[in-house]
Amino acid sequence: MADFALTRRFAGRSSIADAAFKASTWCFAVLVLVLLGAVIIALIDGALMALERFGPSFVITETWNPVRETFGGRAPMLGTLITSAIAMLFGIPISFGIAVFLTQLCPVWARRPLGVGIELLAGIPSIIYGIWGLFVLAPYMQAHVQPLLIDTLGALPLIGPLFAGPPLGIGMLTAGFILGIMVLPFIASIMRDVFDTVPSMLKESAYGLGATTWEVVWNVVLPYTRVGVVGGIMLGLGRALGETMAVTFVIGNAHHLSVSLLAPGTTISAALANEFTEAVEDIYQSSLIALGLILFVITLIVLSAAKYMLIRLQSRTGT
Repeated sequence: MADFALTRRFAGRSSIADAAFKASTWCFAVLVLVLLGAVIIALIDGALMALERFGPSFVITETWNPVRETFGGRAPMLGTLITSAIAMLFGIPISFGIAVFLTQLCPVWARRPLGVGIELLAGIPSIIYGIWGLFVLAPYMQAHVQPLLIDTLGALPLIGPLFAGPPLGIGMLTAGFILGIMVLPFIASIMRDVFDTVPSMLKESAYGLGATTWEVVWNVVLPYTRVGVVGGIMLGLGRALGETMAVTFVIGNAHHLSVSLLAPGTTISAALANEFTEAVEDIYQSSLIALGLILFVITLIVLSAAKYMLIRLQSRTGT
């Protein structure tokens, strides 16, 4: 009887602890939604003045004149998307190559040091990347890379305008390269981790059938881990969309969108960082908050598209 009573007492305590744990996790989940809703409400409330005054033209107008109180967000919006696209074009192939090397080709004794070195890049503050980009990368781009692009790609009929203009060093292309370097450790680390989850039996079977290393990676490793790979890429894209200080140093901070990638530009985050302290007038401040709202919407769309893509990939694989 004593053992039965003791068992019932422990069972009662366990059920109470489980109920408390379940209630606390529900509270945390609801708290996240409440905070998200509060952010949305605050952004809409702050941007309402600018949206009522300028309407849909705020999204398609490039003019940004605080003196005349005329504002349009097209330049920072497109600048955000263009620099993020450059970062992905630059960062994804290099990240994929790093992950393949660390998991398939690298000697065992060198995997951990190289992996730790890649992960340490993610811990460098963005302002350090910005300073390095301004004093090291931008002069190198001005002296070597941009003149080469102007003389070669700039002479082509279709893509030539993208590489026209004087080699200033700073600009959209330089900002995209900085973002590519910054997102590289995030994407590479996730790809490496998911590549390590591939069962050795699958790879060894492919090697046994005469497949090369590239064929094993392309036909076995990548299909097996494509959900994780897409998730890592989207994580890097989210970082690129919201990066502020590093881009502010090297993009030029011009509210004018040029066809050339070598020309100065701006992004939403850079515009907020540069001008929010100077926004004395209500309409000026409201326009900046409207830019923040647009960035929130862009990020939400990207994350929703990523989630939809992951659901489609999971449904195809039957997991």
